[in-house]
Formats: sequence, structure tokens, C-alpha cells
Amino acid sequence: MKSFPTIILVIFGFFIIAGVIAVASYGKFGSSGSGDVPAQAVLWGTLDKNMIDKAVQLFNEKNDNILTITYTQFSEEAFDAKLTEALAENRGPDAIILSQERLLKHEKKIYPIPFQNLPERTFRDTFIEGAELFVGTDGILAFPLAVDPMVLYWNRTLFNAAGIAQPPLLWEEITALVPKLTKSDTAHNVLQSAIALGEYRNVNHAKEILALMMMQAGNPITIRTENGVMSSISERFGLSEVPADSALRFYTEFANPVKPSYSWNRSLIASKDLFVRGDLAMYLGFSGELFGIREQNPNLNFDVTRMPQVRDAVQKSTFGTIYAIAILNQSPTKANAFQAATILTSKEMSPFFLDILGLPPARRDALSQVPTDPYKAVFYNDALISRGFYDPDPVQTNALFSTLIEDVTSGRVSISQAVSQANGRMSQLLE
Repeated sequence: MKSFPTIILVIFGFFIIAGVIAVASYGKFGSSGSGDVPAQAVLWGTLDKNMIDKAVQLFNEKNDNILTITYTQFSEEAFDAKLTEALAENRGPDAIILSQERLLKHEKKIYPIPFQNLPERTFRDTFIEGAELFVGTDGILAFPLAVDPMVLYWNRTLFNAAGIAQPPLLWEEITALVPKLTKSDTAHNVLQSAIALGEYRNVNHAKEILALMMMQAGNPITIRTENGVMSSISERFGLSEVPADSALRFYTEFANPVKPSYSWNRSLIASKDLFVRGDLAMYLGFSGELFGIREQNPNLNFDVTRMPQVRDAVQKSTFGTIYAIAILNQSPTKANAFQAATILTSKEMSPFFLDILGLPPARRDALSQVPTDPYKAVFYNDALISRGFYDPDPVQTNALFSTLIEDVTSGRVSISQAVSQANGRMSQLLE
């Protein structure tokens, strides 16, 4: 078997240095197997096994079984512990599918592809800007596979009944729509809500929504430097107001009964359930939830559109969960893992992942071919503007954002105090 660096150079000669990163013919790359025994690459992740296996089966068939992939799925809760345990016993996989949420947690386990083999310029030209979270200081940490952007689901029946022709494009337009789409009784009990914002515990994806508002206001939340990843939550960035302060103020006002934007409280059921029931006019969710919403209520009359933006924003953005394939340091067959990752993230495989996973690809060339399906067209366009941040620990940052929001809605601390405390907590998590 060829050494990993050697075979990388050979493969890059075909796919990367030439600026293609694709496989014109799945059978043209060299096998790392021996004789009649096909080479193998073992892949772990949290994405649905039935779906990934369909792509893997296609890959294996196209590849004439010269290189075969096996995939094992773990639950979100079990994945980190299972991986750590397996690596400690030297029986881990060759590569993992992870999102940016798990990148920092597992970065030391990942084999970075050196920049001399995969230049950062080529990576930027090939994948969406949000995927640059996977560019490390010593090389490329993972091959972007797909992206799940947040979108605005809106109930057309409720909009029509209120005489509203179009969904909002800007956050400030939502404030104006609240009185038309929210119905409350004299005791401030919300009977029908315009939008679920302001609380944490019953707002699906509250962390991602508030994080997006901060990013749209001009704060990336975390920044990678030569000294590591740093928190920027309380930074002003030369603006008149700390971006996180303005985002948190706007968000929490939707749960304040004395504000015109009041439309939500913690006594309501979870936002997604209320939308599926038909009593929530706008739901902020991920593109990957489309099929589930359809199945739960086939009669729900809804559509999707881009997440609201900040007025006069130079750069439009939405939050996106970006999935990528990372090769592990401990893999004894890195060449096989590299071949598998390269092909699974190729332009040729992108349409299959869209059909199988329902997620847009992370490649620029694949996203330029927008599907005719009206939902997928929105998802493709929003994949291009998807952003995320370096999350040190999803469980801990869920708690951080919960405290950040509920400290303000309960009146325990001021907005600026809550943001300052959140910055301190994030800094501790990043140490």
C-alpha cells in the first residue's frame, strides 16, 4: 500500500491541484486494497444510517467495490463518548461525519490535510464561505458534505386571513406583523402566535436563532486566532452598541407583555408543535425539518422563505449546520478515508445527497444548479449564505444561551450584564 502522503499527491493530481475535486469516473482512482480484497473505509456519524447507506451503496456500486465504505450511526448523545472510547481502545473509525458544533471537541483527533496538498485558495473556491470554519491553522480539517440552513416557515392560511400578502424580509417587519397575527385573551394568554421568540425552553433552536441575530448584527460570537479560538460575544466591533446587546434586546422583547411585539410566553407548547398544529404563523426552523412537518400535518398550508435580515445589511446570512467528513489521526488507512471523503463530497454525488438527505450540498458548483422544486430552490440559495460559529461544547452552550435569555426575561440582570457574563462563560469553555 502506498504511504498516505504519496497517494495524497497522486489523488490531488487528479482532483484538487487541477481544481476539480471530483471524480469523473469512480473506477479511475487507484485501489488501496490488496489483490481481490477491496480496500475499506469505516465512517461514523450521527446522520441517519438508512439515508447514508443509500449513498454508500451507490458509492460502492459506482466504485466496482474497489473501495467500500461502511457507516455506523450513533445518537447525538452517545457519539462523543463512543468515539473517545473506541479511539482509546484503538478500534476507532477512519473518518467521521461531524458538524461545526463538534469540530472543536474533536479537533485534536483529526488529521489536517496540509495546505501544500489542499491549498486554502482551492478550498475557498470550491466550498461555501460558511464552511471555512473547517480551515485550521495547519491545514483543512474536513471536507464539507452538506448544509442544513435555517429558513422561515410561514402559515399561508393565517397570513391570508390577516390580509398579509407576503412573508417578512426584515426583522423589523415582523414586529409590525405581530398585532395582526397574534391573538390573546384579556389575561395575556396567547391563543395564536405570530412568531416564537423571547423565551428559550419552548422555542425550538433558540440558541441558533439568537446566535444568528448576533451574527447579523456584526458579531461572529467566536474567532479563530493564532492563539486559539476566542469568544467575541461582548465585543463592540466599532459599532455604536454591542451587537449582542441589540440582538438580545430585540429577541427578548417578544416575551415581554408590555411590548408591542409580545407574542410568546413559556406556557405555550414547543414552537414547532404549535406551527404543525396551525396556531403559529411563523416558525424558524431548519430545511431538514420540511419532510417531518409535512408528515405530521399533511393539511397544513405553509411555505418557506429566507430568514429575515437586518435592514441595509451588506451581507445576507442565515444560520446553517454544516456537515463535513474528517479523517482521523489514528486511522491506519488514511488513504482509503481520503478517497472516500473526496468522492462523497464530489459534485457528482451532491444530487444524490440532496435526494437522500434532503440537504443542499456545500459545494459552490453544485449550488449553482438550483432545483426547480420551490422548497429546494430556497434551501439552495440559503445554503450559500449559511454561517455558524466555533462551538466548544453544544450541551454547555445550550445552557449558556438559556441562562443568557432567561436572566433577562426574569429581570435578574440587565442586558449588558447578561452579555458580559455570557462572554466570560464562553471564554471558560474555550480554554
